[in-house]
Amino acid sequence: MAGVLAANFLYVILITLGGVLVSGSVHFVPVGGAPAAMAQATGIGTGTVQLAAGAGLTGLVTAGAMLSLTDSMVLILAAGMVGAMIMIGVTMMVGNLVYVYGVGVPPASAKVDYDPITKDRQDIYVSQGTEGHGLPTVSFVSGIIGGGLGGIGGALVYYSLMSIANGMASADFVGLAAIFAVGIFFVNAVIPSYNIGGTIEGFHDPKFKKWPKAVVTSLIVTFMCAIVSVITIGGL
Repeated sequence: MAGVLAANFLYVILITLGGVLVSGSVHFVPVGGAPAAMAQATGIGTGTVQLAAGAGLTGLVTAGAMLSLTDSMVLILAAGMVGAMIMIGVTMMVGNLVYVYGVGVPPASAKVDYDPITKDRQDIYVSQGTEGHGLPTVSFVSGIIGGGLGGIGGALVYYSLMSIANGMASADFVGLAAIFAVGIFFVNAVIPSYNIGGTIEGFHDPKFKKWPKAVVTSLIVTFMCAIVSVITIGGL
């Protein structure tokens, strides 16, 4: 057991780094939850875990596809990043179309008077009794950054697991690595959701400053998960 762990300790570090990236990325994604689904809060109308899992798992799948073509870690991480960015970008774009043309509200943030990127005024467009609606430019850009970081994290976890030397058949190895990768990803999607505690608009939201707590927690938890996964896969 100690020999397996020592031989693959680099992958323990990389898996931990991937988990930390996923945990940090969640704070960039504009999550509005149920209030956003009723156009009463800025962000995408679903939960933190669902969005993080969607972006990260898309990155994991695209990384897996790239892994079948090349062993280059750079290309695999890039594929994971781009796949997750496209997924979260399309989700936000379709959400904005529904808010603007379906609900009839303009994208506006209630957390800032002016959009930090476009400098457009926000407060006069926020409907009375709501906390904003839709996805203004700053939230969209923040979501793209979050998707990219989550995709890199998911891809890094999967690449590291697939690099562990063992005696398993290829099909069994891929299946087991995918199970551990998805498990580690969900752990790191749930931790920041408790840290955020509801909704977040992106990196301009005051709740974004809470990210160090989630990252430290993720560092400890993912390190333990990485040890278990490396010992399990490397020992077979």
